[in-house]
Amino acid sequence: MSTIQTKILKPKLGLLELAKQLGNVSQACKVMGYSRDTFYRFKELYENGGEEALHEISKKKPLLANRVSDDIERAVIGIATEFPAYGQERAANELRKRGIIISQGGVRSVWLRNDLETLKKRLKALETKVAQDGIILTEEQLAALEKVKEQREAHGEIETQHPGYLGSQDTYYVGNIKGIGRIYQQTFVDTYSRVAMVKLYTDRTAITAADLLNDRVIPFFDEQKIPLLRILTDRGTEYCGKPENHAYQLYLGIENIDHSRTKANSPQTNGICKRFHRTMQDECYNIIFRKKIYSSLEDLQIDVDHWLRSYNETRPHSGKYCYGKTPMQTFLDSKYIAFQKNISSITQEPDISFDYLNSSVS
Repeated sequence: MSTIQTKILKPKLGLLELAKQLGNVSQACKVMGYSRDTFYRFKELYENGGEEALHEISKKKPLLANRVSDDIERAVIGIATEFPAYGQERAANELRKRGIIISQGGVRSVWLRNDLETLKKRLKALETKVAQDGIILTEEQLAALEKVKEQREAHGEIETQHPGYLGSQDTYYVGNIKGIGRIYQQTFVDTYSRVAMVKLYTDRTAITAADLLNDRVIPFFDEQKIPLLRILTDRGTEYCGKPENHAYQLYLGIENIDHSRTKANSPQTNGICKRFHRTMQDECYNIIFRKKIYSSLEDLQIDVDHWLRSYNETRPHSGKYCYGKTPMQTFLDSKYIAFQKNISSITQEPDISFDYLNSSVS
């Protein structure tokens, strides 16, 4: 008996055997996920024809008369990657313009047979085709890929492939300290390695949001010789505005950094920063504010930088790509991925420095 046949028969025989061992058909059906009617049908078939009878009912015999020709099937498969954002109706209409007559139900049948029935699967097929065949994407294909990427990021489905691929930035209200006033924290987290950088301010503006990047983030990535490609933020006024006169938008343009925004009215979708803020509140602020009274922002920044060094360099992280390593070790161990993707060329391994992460507020 082939491996495929064995896989087909195993759950059916398992149901019969489990019912025998338990002495309870209902319980066996519940455990195995079958109905009682199905159990008795399997039982009758097995008693009359053995394993072969059980195998026969698993064979699906398609109605070949309803199948489209090979040429039409190839055309329907092709349209799935040519226009991945098209649904069945638009795909059928596009094919009709090319002289290929097929109903939208026929399109769906072909896509189902070839695992292309959803937008996600069609985009995955397109990405595979690009990787394997090196095709040049059309405007429609690029737009579809970009739209889905933004939707994923807006709903918290972060796509990140290597250090520098996507950074997450957010503003965190630390509190109000007598003699200093309101304190706001600008936070940046590399979504792949979870390396974090923060800087404290007494207001939240586009200038302070840009200052964090200019003072700490970009110098760090320049030192590591890896570019920062994209940043995800919420839609706060410190991050969003008219590009021609908004300090943060202007800075991103100068540094050639793409900007993604979270879904409107759902700031929680910037989840990586939110989780980091909870960690920092529990492990940093809740502790240092019990031990010391701060009279200046600079003093507070010094202690925050001390904690941040420990977070990045010595604290194991449970992030998706960290595998229990520290964020900085994850960053260093994963740099080769960025290099392999031709994101940056280097001639020698840069020195490891956290000067930019630990400099005090200017």
